[in-house]
Amino acid sequence: MKLILRITGIFLAALALIILLLVVLDYSYVLRGFQVVYLSGHTTAYIDDYPEFENRTIAAGNNAQTWPKHSQYNTVAPTEKLRKTNKYLGTVAFLIIKNDSIWYENYAEGYDENSKTNSFSMAKTITTALLGKAIDDGFIKNLNQPVADFLPEFNTPSGSAIRVGDLASMSSGLDWNEDYFNPFSQTARVYFDENIREVVLDLKVIDKPRAAFKYLSGNTILLGLVLEKATGKYLSTYLSESFWQPLGMKNDALWQLDSKESGMEKAYCCISSNARDFARFGKLFKDHGKWNNQQILDSAFIEKATHPRFTDSPEYGYGLWLSDYKEKEIFYLRGVLGQYVIVIPEDNLIIVRLGHAFVKKEENEKHHADFYIYIDETYKMLNNAS
Repeated sequence: MKLILRITGIFLAALALIILLLVVLDYSYVLRGFQVVYLSGHTTAYIDDYPEFENRTIAAGNNAQTWPKHSQYNTVAPTEKLRKTNKYLGTVAFLIIKNDSIWYENYAEGYDENSKTNSFSMAKTITTALLGKAIDDGFIKNLNQPVADFLPEFNTPSGSAIRVGDLASMSSGLDWNEDYFNPFSQTARVYFDENIREVVLDLKVIDKPRAAFKYLSGNTILLGLVLEKATGKYLSTYLSESFWQPLGMKNDALWQLDSKESGMEKAYCCISSNARDFARFGKLFKDHGKWNNQQILDSAFIEKATHPRFTDSPEYGYGLWLSDYKEKEIFYLRGVLGQYVIVIPEDNLIIVRLGHAFVKKEENEKHHADFYIYIDETYKMLNNAS
């Protein structure tokens, strides 16, 4: 009994010391991460974790528009490979939208067309769309306006070189650790920290801006802060006014915050919505910024966003992933657990996938293997219908 008490005492003392060190070294957010993730039975962020955080509502308005159903709606079964892939990777929503009508739709694990799940980094594309809208609205001059015009903290010899377009195209040269699974990386910090504004305002420039593509979540958080300053509005409010209401979203959405009340949206991540509403951004970009014959977003901005900025990094434009798979011009939104809105304009095709897991890519690969699977199997299904 004494031995058990002694072991327990040593364990508690060690735990107290670890907690003290985390607090003293400014890593107390790790404790929050442990509570949210591991104590809920997960090993990383998960698709329905929004109740664990403060959120701000993205209001949908009163003009909800329904996606029409295709005349062949759900008449073709998924291929065996798609069925197995979706089961193995925990897909909870899979949509195929053909000619602006839902051609195939399937949900799993109790999720349905109204279920909210985490966008993860698909939010980067949406934040970039807000940049385009802010330029349309006159809040920002153009993609070449200096970040320092809005954030004086960057009025330094190195920081003054960064333009708002560099943030959207992932070419700022900022010092940022993008490791998703290192609890001490900046990406982990901003997921659980209570003041992400402070984190990004302290960033330094270590590489020449506009020299090369380097995917950094800190870019989009900083872009979100620029948008806050430029518009004088919370990102959720501006998103509601700019897109959620004009696009006729059916449901209110939620955007995770770092803290209560005046907290900031995690601009790089974490919009909780459903597959049908996420798909509307695919349609908006496919249709060059028009919705119901109204120009919602400048077509010139979309043209730039959907083409590479750097010839040696053809996989990324401004806020969008790009591919020439099957010799087609493809662009897509992507989240870390395999959230996708894949758009293939020449075939008037949109593929949406939401779920728990993804297939990791090799270091030299531009796109994940599941991206190709979803496209291949969708075309097989379409061919089976003809």
